[in-house]
Amino acid sequence: MQAVNVKKIKVRKFSWKKITFGRVLFYLIMIALALFFLLPLIYMVCTAFKPLDELFLFPPTFFVRHPTMQNFTDLVATLDSSTVPFTRYIFNSVLVTVASVVGTVIVCSMGAFVAEKLSLRGMKLFGQIVTYALMFSVPAGQIPIYIIINNMGMLDTYWSLIIPKLATPMYFFLYQQFVSQVPNELLESAKLDGCGNFRIFMKIVLPMTKAVISTIVVFAFVANWNDSFSALIYINKQAMKTVPLILNTIGSGVGTVARAGAQSAAVFITTLPSILISVLMERNILKAMAYSGIKG
Repeated sequence: MQAVNVKKIKVRKFSWKKITFGRVLFYLIMIALALFFLLPLIYMVCTAFKPLDELFLFPPTFFVRHPTMQNFTDLVATLDSSTVPFTRYIFNSVLVTVASVVGTVIVCSMGAFVAEKLSLRGMKLFGQIVTYALMFSVPAGQIPIYIIINNMGMLDTYWSLIIPKLATPMYFFLYQQFVSQVPNELLESAKLDGCGNFRIFMKIVLPMTKAVISTIVVFAFVANWNDSFSALIYINKQAMKTVPLILNTIGSGVGTVARAGAQSAAVFITTLPSILISVLMERNILKAMAYSGIKG
């Protein structure tokens, strides 16, 4: 019989010598800062579940004493009182947000790869134009975009909420900075092995730029999910409007005091998806930065 070598597993013993005053102070400061930044989020969650009598207490209370789901019931009842059900608004927001995020990642990543790594005529000028576009504020381009959308007959369609957000200069510039770190020698060796540009992009560039893709997904999701301005400008049909635009109308009109609970629930519903996607993608960003480092 063959002898089996059993390696001894070294167990690190806890040492009180590693605990120093500076380290304890550092962790205490970090915990205090984390709790401080979490206070608005905790207050938002508590407010969403407060009954009306607690919402109008003076001085106001931070934590909820008697949690209730009545605010969410009032919110759904208020929105369902119209001819369009609340589920239709959710469908519109999910469709527009997902399509915009996927389209933004595809357009910005491929465009930045072509501009940075392919020696095509005019690509340097194109990259400079994108950089200059970062200097202009978003409202400055709303009138030209509206004229283009109107002339193309895309008003009151999902395309008017999706297409203007695909080519975002900030995401293009951000991905271009990451893809510029990919070694050219690696791409040239792949071409010698018979790989085309699209295969190089899919098999080499994308896996090496997971960090920036995750970052773009988070930024694009938060921006599109919370966008109520685009639906206000490009959409006139009630059935085509999105959740942020509808929730913004709850606090206006008659019965604002009675709708205070519904407003709190609306803020919670609007903010929750952005928080969830940020938390989920943050783990992917850290993992990609740690394990898919780009070496020149």
